[in-house]
Amino acid sequence: MSASQDILIIDDEPAIRRFLKSSLIAHGFGIVEAETGRAGLAALARGRFALVVVDLGLPDMDGHDLVRAVRQQSPVPIIVLSVRDDETGKVAALDGGADDYVTKPFGIDEFMARVRAALRHRLQQQGQSASLSVGDLTIDVLGREAKQGGEHLKLSRREFDLLVYLAEHAGKVVTHHQALTHVWGPGHDEYIEYLRVYVRQLRQKIETDPQNPKLIQTVPGVGYRLTAEPGAQP
Repeated sequence: MSASQDILIIDDEPAIRRFLKSSLIAHGFGIVEAETGRAGLAALARGRFALVVVDLGLPDMDGHDLVRAVRQQSPVPIIVLSVRDDETGKVAALDGGADDYVTKPFGIDEFMARVRAALRHRLQQQGQSASLSVGDLTIDVLGREAKQGGEHLKLSRREFDLLVYLAEHAGKVVTHHQALTHVWGPGHDEYIEYLRVYVRQLRQKIETDPQNPKLIQTVPGVGYRLTAEPGAQP
């Protein structure tokens, strides 16, 4: 889950993309848009996504063929959008590899519930937890909310993703390479300063004394460790 919180939207209707984009960004997701099936498959080949939204009525290829192509390329959850409400179409989409089917028009609350359900199911398949707890930190991975001592933490998308990854490996050393790859994606090893900036920002928000951090410990020259134990900074 921590590998990516980007959602790929493959839909040729700008209004639908704007509607989904604004709502998903408000819930902490990053968005990549594609207007055609081929552009969507190209985007999928270039990056890693938490979920793919596929409109069946695309101009360049049959939506059911696209669902099958996405599924062959990746185990990523797929939510299908369609104006058709017939049982045959739903069965074909689900049999082709889709995880859910949403009929247009739809409300954003319903759509977000479907997104959470698809992500929760994928986490369960991967043997991962939808919530994490380290000391007085509690993290709702699907709801993208973090609390410390019961108080909500206001985190940016990258800060949240980094905290989740550190929490998933609590007590263990996370190397610079591992953190950069899982939060920013492959090929970001040279962005270590970015990582340091986000670690500093996280410390400002969760440490009692950010200048003498106890929770996010630095392992010099290697990476970081999130710990629930109050210990001196190495």
